[in-house]
Amino acid sequence: MKRARTSRQSHGTRRAPASRVLAPPQLVTIEKPVYGGGFLARAEGKAIFTPLMLPSEQARVRITDDHHGWANAELEELVTAAPERIAPRCPHFGACGGCHYQHSDYTTQLVFKEAILRETLERAGVSAPAQIDVLAGQPWAYRNRIRLASDAAGNPGYRGRRSHAITPVRECLIAAPILVRAALASAEYFRSQPPPNRPAEISLFCDAEESALLVSLMVANLSKARVDDFACALSEQVPELAGVEFIAAGLAGRQPHTASRWGAESLVYRAAGCNYRVSHGAFFQVNRWLVDALAAQVTSGRKGVVAWDLFAGVGLFARQLAANFDRVVAVESAPEAISALEANLAGSAAAAVRATTLDFLARGRTAGPPDLIVVDPPRTGLGAETAALLSEIAAAALVYVSCDPATLARDLRTLFAGGYAIERVVLADLFPQTFHIESVVELRRT
Repeated sequence: MKRARTSRQSHGTRRAPASRVLAPPQLVTIEKPVYGGGFLARAEGKAIFTPLMLPSEQARVRITDDHHGWANAELEELVTAAPERIAPRCPHFGACGGCHYQHSDYTTQLVFKEAILRETLERAGVSAPAQIDVLAGQPWAYRNRIRLASDAAGNPGYRGRRSHAITPVRECLIAAPILVRAALASAEYFRSQPPPNRPAEISLFCDAEESALLVSLMVANLSKARVDDFACALSEQVPELAGVEFIAAGLAGRQPHTASRWGAESLVYRAAGCNYRVSHGAFFQVNRWLVDALAAQVTSGRKGVVAWDLFAGVGLFARQLAANFDRVVAVESAPEAISALEANLAGSAAAAVRATTLDFLARGRTAGPPDLIVVDPPRTGLGAETAALLSEIAAAALVYVSCDPATLARDLRTLFAGGYAIERVVLADLFPQTFHIESVVELRRT
């Protein structure tokens, strides 16, 4: 909230202390959703972004963060509700920052995301095709991984929507049930421990069938005896537990690292007809209902002599490509993923390369371009240098798997300048109930 400006005073007069003045609520009409979970309205030429709204709704909103030309607001009173508005299923919705669209039906959510993706591309000067295909599945209980923090009382929860404070949760309807069950059981165990011994964070990962579970905890007391005691207690309530690790926070510039471990370092995840080894902390697609469909979207029908899978993770795409290419190069630099990548590609036509994508592309190349390049970068996207190098390499086909439409649009401009054009765009809704947008863009040299 901005402080109210004091009125102009005569020279030499003491200025009265500034005080916070709450502006009265404003009546607005919502126009459309925007990326990030907000909904746009306009008042007196200013863009106002309010969460938990729907297009066409009228509401009284209170400004919480005022800037020149735009402001953030919170709903004070819903005057006219849209017909698409429904009652959220989760009791934590609104306070918890994890979900953004539970107040609308799923068909409406997909319409929002397609419109946001199209507008983001076109605002950046990227012409979207007339048709954006949609890949969607079951919108509940889809997450195979969650990460929670602990409040002062030892309750697990997510960061709040309005702040970084912890919102304790007893359920999470977008997560595989075993993850919440294990998180609550873990919290129950640690509440019997002194507060300094309780974890600051807990990360849980399961396979698609919920038959195996890995748990990672950020804790201060890191002895092997403590991890064994915790794992034995948790496995009594969650017999699917396969492995536990205690992680020490990085000190003096060091990265967090595993200090003690119980059980397995990884689990076997069955996806797209193959078994994948996935270790603690390694990246794997989060939507257990759509992993197979996403892998097929990226790799099916593609064949040739050489393919590159950049930002390969544990090799979901590389393993699939190996069935139809003579040679596949899978590039990955994350320590928690590379050993699993090597194991997952053993015996196939694919080989792992330990390198960052930028280093791999920048080093000298003697062979010609591959027939296909698949890129699945983090939210920050490729970046100008990597996108320029990809254009220079000039593979005949390139598939870009994106988790952020803004960085996707930025990178596509560079790829277009280097001779690529869009063949197809697919909205892959890996994150129902949230504003996050995953997409698959198929490109070909012109």
